[in-house]
Amino acid sequence: MKKNNDFKSRFYKRLIKFSLDVIKFSRKLEKDKILQILGKQLIRSSTSIGANLIEAKASSSKKDYLHYFQIALKSANEFLYWLYLIKSSDKNLIRNSENLLKELDEICKILGSSILTMKGKRKL
Repeated sequence: MKKNNDFKSRFYKRLIKFSLDVIKFSRKLEKDKILQILGKQLIRSSTSIGANLIEAKASSSKKDYLHYFQIALKSANEFLYWLYLIKSSDKNLIRNSENLLKELDEICKILGSSILTMKGKRKL
């Protein structure tokens, strides 16, 4: 059980770091009004991932707990959409976004694996 709690703790810290990295990235978008709006969406969706997982801790049932993980994964997918829009509108931001994409991919894999495990479709 301790190993699982350590993993969760590291994952929550990782989500916080990811959100802070997104905030730093979004500061690069402040010069352009449209990119600034997209950056706000990027921040909102990235912080929603971690916020939903924290909310899951207070769930009243396993179904509710699973639901928060599903919302977190949806927020991650939304983040991907906003980041692709930003990258497509300003080619200079592509290099700056690669680390965010890599980390998001890892986060999505963890969330997806967790969801499958909770649904009983994957062995621990």
